[in-house]
Amino acid sequence: MTTGTRLLTLKNGYHLFTRTVGHGPVKLLCVHGGPGGTHEEFENFAAELGEDKVQVSMYDQLGSFYSDQPDFTKPENQQYLTLDYYLSELEEVRQQLGLDQFYLLGHSWGGLLAQEYALKYGKHLKGLVVMSMIDNIAEYTVNVNALRAQTLTADQVSYMQGVEQAAAFDDPEYQKLVDVLNRHFVCRQPQAHPRHLVPTMATAVYNHFQGNNEFVMVGTLNGWDRRADLHRVTVPTLLTFGEYDTMPLQAARRMQQTLPHARLVLTPDSGHGHSVDNPRAFFKTLGQYLHDVETNQFTAY
Repeated sequence: MTTGTRLLTLKNGYHLFTRTVGHGPVKLLCVHGGPGGTHEEFENFAAELGEDKVQVSMYDQLGSFYSDQPDFTKPENQQYLTLDYYLSELEEVRQQLGLDQFYLLGHSWGGLLAQEYALKYGKHLKGLVVMSMIDNIAEYTVNVNALRAQTLTADQVSYMQGVEQAAAFDDPEYQKLVDVLNRHFVCRQPQAHPRHLVPTMATAVYNHFQGNNEFVMVGTLNGWDRRADLHRVTVPTLLTFGEYDTMPLQAARRMQQTLPHARLVLTPDSGHGHSVDNPRAFFKTLGQYLHDVETNQFTAY
């Protein structure tokens, strides 16, 4: 596969940014979070894993910063704001990059897509890595509400709920409280996360699927649930979460028991963005998983 940056032209005519780094025999395709994030969270993966060992491909989904950004307010573009579309887009990227018997890694929303991909297109996978994503939204919603209640005062929670009911999300005090929660459970090392001179989040995509922030789950992903299907994913699977993740760790432990071949590892002192919060521990976990599968030494735990 050609390394470097490549723009893919999709069947629908839109263009996606892709980047491939490394020349190792192990092929890893990474799917970003958000929805509406970017590939940048994976920029250092090849360097950390060893470019002579692993070839890492990444891409920006439709609407994200480096790819085409349709006007989603137009009725003809609403067809792209669906889970089915982004799943089909992932498969088209896989085909255009020429990947087969590869490892698929998805973070957060990308981890949701990765689970969907494994259920529909699992024949193409050698392994699956689910980062900070459980198999349903309902348990996530309960957990983030509990985390908010544990972290903030009752008055602060009430204030946030009032803002949310009024949909007045630009309220400065509300956003300050969101920042407090993010520092605890999303980016515990914010200075290490990518910075830009302009916002890069595709807010139209994020707001449609999620809501205003990680602690308000009001988007169209509500109701998503693969708990009854997860046992059908048979490839060696790594479940990796931050010690202080927004995702409920009890659900992660249930997933480890449900999947036929799964390993669950928590990254210490890190949140939802644990590959950046604690890269040393995260890449040790990911590198060990890839090594074990490649050498037929993978065990579940």
